[in-house]
Amino acid sequence: MTPLTRARGCLLGLAAGDALGRPAENLTREEIARRWGRLTEIEPGKGGTDDTEYTIFAASLLCRYGAALTPADVEREYRERIIPGVDGPMRGAGFSELGTVQALRRGLAPPMSGLWHQHGWSDGLAMRAAPYGVFAAGDPAEAARLVAVDGAVSHSGEGVYGGQAVAAAVAVAMTGAATGEVVDAGIAAVPEDSWTSRSLRAAVRAVAAGSVEELYAAVVVPHYPWTDLAPEAVALAFAGYLLGGGEVEDAVVEAAGLGRDADTTAAIAGALAGAGRGEAAVPERWAREIGPVSGRCLPVVAGRHVLDVATELSAASASRN
Repeated sequence: MTPLTRARGCLLGLAAGDALGRPAENLTREEIARRWGRLTEIEPGKGGTDDTEYTIFAASLLCRYGAALTPADVEREYRERIIPGVDGPMRGAGFSELGTVQALRRGLAPPMSGLWHQHGWSDGLAMRAAPYGVFAAGDPAEAARLVAVDGAVSHSGEGVYGGQAVAAAVAVAMTGAATGEVVDAGIAAVPEDSWTSRSLRAAVRAVAAGSVEELYAAVVVPHYPWTDLAPEAVALAFAGYLLGGGEVEDAVVEAAGLGRDADTTAAIAGALAGAGRGEAAVPERWAREIGPVSGRCLPVVAGRHVLDVATELSAASASRN
C-alpha cells in the first residue's frame, strides 16, 4: 500500500469520524444507545466540525514549512490567516482555539498564548494532530516533536501530550503496524508520569478486560462540565480504535458510541484506522458524505477537501526524505 493511499485514508477516516460523531457530541453512551441503538450513519448533508477544518489548517502548515516549522511560523499563520476571518464568535471552535485567538489579539506570543487562556488541557491539538503523523510517517518521535511546535501556540501540558500521542500513533499506523504497536507508540510519546499516559494505559487494560465500565471509571471525568479533556478524549479514541480491531468502520462506530466528545474521539479513531488500512477501507457510503469543508469555523479553509489536502501532505512528506 502506498503512502498516498494511507494519507488519504487517514484524513478521510478522520473526516468521516468527525461527521459520524458530530450529533453525539457531549452525549452519554446510554443516550446514544437510546437515540440510535448503534450510531453507524453520517447525517446526510451535515458534514463535520472544527476537527476537520483545523486538521486541514494543520496540514497546510506542514505543506508550507515542512520540518522547519517553528512556533513563530504557527503564530504568524494564526495572525495572518485565522484572526482576520474571525468576525464575532468562532462558531464551533473549542475553548483552546477561542482562547488562543484572544491571547494573540492581546499581543501574547507562544508559549504564553497557550498558557494564558487556561484551557491548554483541551483536545484541540489532538483533534488536528493526524497530519503530523502523516508527514513524519514511520518516525513517531519527529511527529511528536512537530505537533508540539503547533501546540506551543494554543496548548500546554496535557493538551500537548494528547496531540503528541495521536501524532506518534498515526506515524506508526502509516507503516501498516499492528494495532497494539500503534497504541504503544502513542503511549511512548508522552511522559510516563503524565495524566495522558495513565489514561492511555488504563484504556488498554480496560479493552483487554472487555469492560467499558472499567474504561469509563478509569478515564472519564464525570464531574467536569465539559468533555474536551485531552487525556480523556484521546484515551477513549484509542479504546475505540482497539475495540474496532483497527478497521475503519468498526473503530469509528465504537469510538462514537462511547460518547463524551464523540466527534473528536471518532475522528481520531478514524485517522488511526484510516492510516493503517488506507483509503479503500473507508466505507463508500461515508466517503460520499465527505465534501469540501464549509469554513464555518475557519473561513480560510473553506472549499478544501480532505482528499486533496492528503495528496498535498503526502507530497510534502515525500520531499522531506
